[in-house]
Amino acid sequence: MQLKYLPKIKSPKDLKELDSSSLHRLCDELRYYTVNTITQIGGHLAPTLGVIELTTALHYIYNTPDDKLVWDVGHQAYAHKLLTGRFDEFPSIRQYGGLSGFLKRSESEYDVFGAGHASTAISAALGMAEARYQKEEKNRVVAVIGDGAMTGGLAFEAINNAGHLGRQITVILNDNEMSISPNVGAISKYFTRLISNPTYNRLKTDAWELTKKLPLARGTIQAFLSRLDKSIKNIIVPGMLFEEMGFRYFGPIDGHDLDELIKTLDTIKDIEKPVLLHVITKKGKGMSVAEDDPVKYHGVKANGKSNGSTKNITKQEEVPSFQDAFGYLSCEIAENRKDTVCITAAMREGTGLVPFEKKFPDRYYDVGIAEGHAVTFSAGLATQGIRPIVAIYSTFLQRAFDHIVHDVSVQNLPVIFCMDRSGIAGEDGPTHHGALDIPYFRCIQGMILTAPKNGNELRNLLYTALNHNGPFGIRYPKFSSIEFDKNGQADLLPIGSWEVEKKGDDLMILAVGPMVYSALSVASDLDKENISCEVVNCRFIKPMDTAYLNSIIKRGFDKIITIEEGVINGGFGDGVSSYLLENGYSGSIKRLGLPDSYVEHGSRNQILNSLSLDNDGIKNKIIDLYASAKEEVLER
Repeated sequence: MQLKYLPKIKSPKDLKELDSSSLHRLCDELRYYTVNTITQIGGHLAPTLGVIELTTALHYIYNTPDDKLVWDVGHQAYAHKLLTGRFDEFPSIRQYGGLSGFLKRSESEYDVFGAGHASTAISAALGMAEARYQKEEKNRVVAVIGDGAMTGGLAFEAINNAGHLGRQITVILNDNEMSISPNVGAISKYFTRLISNPTYNRLKTDAWELTKKLPLARGTIQAFLSRLDKSIKNIIVPGMLFEEMGFRYFGPIDGHDLDELIKTLDTIKDIEKPVLLHVITKKGKGMSVAEDDPVKYHGVKANGKSNGSTKNITKQEEVPSFQDAFGYLSCEIAENRKDTVCITAAMREGTGLVPFEKKFPDRYYDVGIAEGHAVTFSAGLATQGIRPIVAIYSTFLQRAFDHIVHDVSVQNLPVIFCMDRSGIAGEDGPTHHGALDIPYFRCIQGMILTAPKNGNELRNLLYTALNHNGPFGIRYPKFSSIEFDKNGQADLLPIGSWEVEKKGDDLMILAVGPMVYSALSVASDLDKENISCEVVNCRFIKPMDTAYLNSIIKRGFDKIITIEEGVINGGFGDGVSSYLLENGYSGSIKRLGLPDSYVEHGSRNQILNSLSLDNDGIKNKIIDLYASAKEEVLER
């Protein structure tokens, strides 16, 4: 398709110069260009295909950026980027140094609120609406939120408050009946099925009974009533909840009917009270394979492009990711222990739990985008002798911090937290990097925190956790599991025990998780330069192996390096430093990890390289530390 209009759109103001047929053509171009670009470079595809017409209509009717358009999550905002002056930069999306795959305030004045976690849009938009009131301004505020995100409690807290305040705010409910994992729970089903309304049910029952008494055309009338049932359900029921909470409800309408969207938005935009417009869309619209399998095409990988070098990690292509290894092990555990269940929060595919759900459907729980509930739900299960394994991305588990503390740890309940995507999450960027789990788990009393170096050690830690009577955390990256034997046997590990991977005399390297392999590779290179490094797999982050730390002091090591794929402040290295210094250590300690600033998006290898956490960077820092220590000795 030749792009006639899209390259000329430098801002939403250009949309207003187009007639109806041109706008329709623009939507076709948006869909064509998005599919062709994202299938080549990778990114979130199906979500934005579902809102092409909606995005166009919003920017056509509203005067952005004066009018505030707030997107929930950001998966669906690629068309928004293309219509707000970022066409030329679009091929760089999610690439190192390029456009963010999410909303980013520093990137564009049209990105009025950053979004990476779900259910935030209505709260943020309401804040903007109230700021408008305080400043006596006249702009409009719109929030776009998906039906999956509406399962999050934050969304309903915001709706409740918005109804109370009564300010002008428009909420667009993008109902595609499809979050990353199938929507679950009564709230999501509310939008597509009849709730128990006594008046409606009584009317339905009375009408049905009446038809039974009719002598003629009974079947025709009953078929009509069945169709009427569906119509009444859409007309009466969806709006009831929102109307009761202080919103004017409109819809549902076809989210792919551009003319109807423009007409409706133009009608409701100046209503001076909270409004909710319910639009029905199809995720992946316009790309048949994405329509048929929106989960698979929610995010697509680049065609044939490498995510960076994998040197120094042996057999990476032959072994599963940590996510797939976890999925296999969850099934293995369930076969051996009937008291185990798995819980996730709308991340079945991402966490590797698809096999578990298929094999043990009665022991699998997807609670929707409700991380806090997932944790407290698991706590309730644990009080009754069930052993819950909670698999949630590290960055999303942050939302449940209070629940981890108050509902699990305070009660010392045996809940296992499997923190997927710990460390660098890649192209999804700072909202998705699992940078903070070590500090926030370290500070929780009674919590065990671990990190496996490979898939086999993940098995050992899972079985160790199941034999521990208290909360237990296991963190691992979105990365190859490096070594994994499906037929392997689990070894129960002593709590707090470390493992010496390589003996050495000159310098100590204490590494966490897969960083152990980087440490071993660097140590091997340094052997050639007559620097002998001892490498330790610090699989227990909390508690630490204090017996081994004491031995470091006794053996006279005066140079120590700690390596972790997490933020340095409050991290593993801080724990090591505190213990050693409190116990009389007087040597040099160098902490390597993520900085005290948010790390941008890019492939894992690109980011590690930029932070000098790749093999070369670690090697150079060790050489510098070793050289400076020798200089100090000479100066003395």
